[in-house]
Amino acid sequence: MSSADSKQRLYRVAFFNQGEVYEVFARSVSQGALFGFIEIEKLVFGERSSVVIDPAEEKLADEFADVERSYIPMHSVIRIDEVTRRGTARITPADSDSKVRPFPVYTRNNPGPGGGQGSR
Repeated sequence: MSSADSKQRLYRVAFFNQGEVYEVFARSVSQGALFGFIEIEKLVFGERSSVVIDPAEEKLADEFADVERSYIPMHSVIRIDEVTRRGTARITPADSDSKVRPFPVYTRNNPGPGGGQGSR
């Protein structure tokens, strides 16, 4: 893949964060060096010089203003799409009636629901 192709790739990443669903656009998405995390880089937001300003996108742009790279827990990711053009980054409340849930993560010390023994 040429460097021109990688500069043109754009991903829409949706993930849970503190009871809300964040939808952001990034130029680079990969399985990061930290086990269990997705690494997103080069976040893309709308032009700040635009006449019409979306407050939700502005809030996200401010939250990620000084972030070079963000690590999202794998179990918080809802969906990653490669897209042809950027939409609006947004934050929406997580619907309590939604069928979409974060993937449960179990550890040896916390067997989770049912209390069963994990495989060894």
